[in-house]
Amino acid sequence: MTNNIIIENQYKRTSLFEKDNVNYLVHVLKRFNTVPKLNNINIITSNTEPAVFKIVPNKAIIIGALYLKNPVLALVYLRYGIEWQLWYKALSDKKENIALCDIAAFEVTRIFYQLLPKEDKDKLNALNYILIDLVIKGDDLSAESLLEYQELQAFHGLKNTSKVFKESWKPIVENLAKPTEYLLMAGGDLRLNIDEVALLNKYGCRPFPRPDAFTFASSTATSVSNFAFDKTDKVRSILIKNSLKNGFKKTTNEFSELLKNNLKKIFKLNDACEIIFSPSGTDSSLQIAAITQITTDKEITHILVASDETGSGVSTALKGCHFENTSALNYPVKKGDKIEGFRDVDVINIPFRDENGKLKTTAQLDAEVLNEITKTEQSGKHAVLHVMDHSKLGYQSPSKKMMEDLNKLNSPALQIIVDAAQLRLDATDIQNYLERGYMVAITGSKYFTGPPYCGALLLPESVNQLINASKKSLPEGLTQYYNHTDWPTSWFCSKALSDGFNYGSYMRWNAAIVEMDRYYKTPILYRNMGIEMFCNFVDDSIKDASFLERLYDDEAKANSNDNNEFGIRNIRTIFPFFIRKNNKVLPVDKVKELYMLLNSDLSDKFEGSSLEIIRLAAQKCHIGQAVNVKYGNDLQSAVLRISLGARVISESWVNRDISLFFRNIEMQMSQVTVIIRKIELILNHPDLID
Repeated sequence: MTNNIIIENQYKRTSLFEKDNVNYLVHVLKRFNTVPKLNNINIITSNTEPAVFKIVPNKAIIIGALYLKNPVLALVYLRYGIEWQLWYKALSDKKENIALCDIAAFEVTRIFYQLLPKEDKDKLNALNYILIDLVIKGDDLSAESLLEYQELQAFHGLKNTSKVFKESWKPIVENLAKPTEYLLMAGGDLRLNIDEVALLNKYGCRPFPRPDAFTFASSTATSVSNFAFDKTDKVRSILIKNSLKNGFKKTTNEFSELLKNNLKKIFKLNDACEIIFSPSGTDSSLQIAAITQITTDKEITHILVASDETGSGVSTALKGCHFENTSALNYPVKKGDKIEGFRDVDVINIPFRDENGKLKTTAQLDAEVLNEITKTEQSGKHAVLHVMDHSKLGYQSPSKKMMEDLNKLNSPALQIIVDAAQLRLDATDIQNYLERGYMVAITGSKYFTGPPYCGALLLPESVNQLINASKKSLPEGLTQYYNHTDWPTSWFCSKALSDGFNYGSYMRWNAAIVEMDRYYKTPILYRNMGIEMFCNFVDDSIKDASFLERLYDDEAKANSNDNNEFGIRNIRTIFPFFIRKNNKVLPVDKVKELYMLLNSDLSDKFEGSSLEIIRLAAQKCHIGQAVNVKYGNDLQSAVLRISLGARVISESWVNRDISLFFRNIEMQMSQVTVIIRKIELILNHPDLID
């Protein structure tokens, strides 16, 4: 074949660089951020055979010019070809199983097609290409039926010696023959699904990199970084290879344990501590509710501090009720109904703010907490105190002094849980909590910017011993929520849970751990200086903007920590603010509308404006979503949030260069300036926020 061009090795100007070809290839390669990166697989374009698509096993993918003229078509075919090569490499020396490559590559491509935006699908519907025809009707095709399509074999020219879909392949294909971006939104609930136009989920982010957006939304959720996505995609390849070599179940069990051990290493946790993975922070609350039933026979009262600034479903989960209409394992359930096996409990809510929306003082909150603990213990019930460290608006409660006083009581009728879902803590903070016998609920998806919905419950040695001593089983209804492998394998209580694997949860945790690892590789001195530098700038920027009003103005933290040593829990890293227009604070609906506009390309609304304004309008800005907060005594408003995330630090620490580190942080500070300018631009446009 002549006149073929290897894309990766262009040193001379060839026909590849003709104007049309450049435009086509740029459109295709710009979309490659979710395609696996394989070494030694060349992509070769052909002008002499424009209709060719050929896979040269372990070497190359050849694609003709006709495909490249439709970038979406080329993208789908290349996605198939690269996935095929990935599975072919994983087969190692078992090349007689070539049928698996056809089946797995097709399954991945079918899901990849489903995740394309609607405008891309529209460009494929009228085309007559075998792969497109098959993926469009893919739901009707079984793995066995795919083996009958000679056209798939023709792509690579290797003959399938067997027409049998092996039983051992089934769990591997079901769990790992999926694009990484699909896995990152699997095994949670419907809030992870992305829409068909903007490809954003309920939290305004994506399960694949979104480098075009300025992102300071770590108080809510963040799109996965390129770095973490690539690392997780690589892990999928390794898991496929290991599953084919050692068996799916063994490989997955080892992967789950590896993740837990890596998390222990990052926070330097005692080996006697246990970790339970959960699909979300709210799922961790359901796990707490279940564990409490095992560790005590008494009636239970949960005392939920910061009930107005924790997850919306936490109170429901603590009562042992369904908190959504679909469970994490995709069972249809009814929100609010009691989950089978849970007994009745009381939940006492202690909000941060009073009925007028005013933040309570530290003394008020401490008094409320102590009063509820005292009443619960006097009634002979088991008290479970849920401590908040940090809330979604950046507060902590009860105070440090009160926590020390409670610790001195050493009451067997009091269990303390720390809600550290934001994970704005240092490793020593987590260690201290566990040493005191507290359970700690964390997520990897807030401060550490892993994909949304990766929760975990850290259990101290004392609680682990209580559970091991118990012969009770978890409530039966939890089989709809969790797999046995998510829980400590030594526990008797979890033996009856589902015998499956939540790969979505595992992959999200893998991405989060990748972010944690690179964050802690930044030297602590520079890390702390960078945190102070960024947070001071955000605070000053909000204060200086006349159309923004800080929620926390003249407010101390609900827990003021008197500590001379720097710690991330002792500095404000979440900056919530009201938005003003014409000297009036925006009501809730307008704040939510502005939040959506901020995260969108608005350049079409500013036609005829200067290039600077058009660029500003086009910039997508993702910050913490609206939280309802009263303004004064009567207006129900909401605040938006700009927050420090771990990536501000880790992505600035490049090549161990100190000067570059601070310059990179300054670049991210300039992004904050752009966000605030875009808010002002939206407010000043008469047709956007009226």
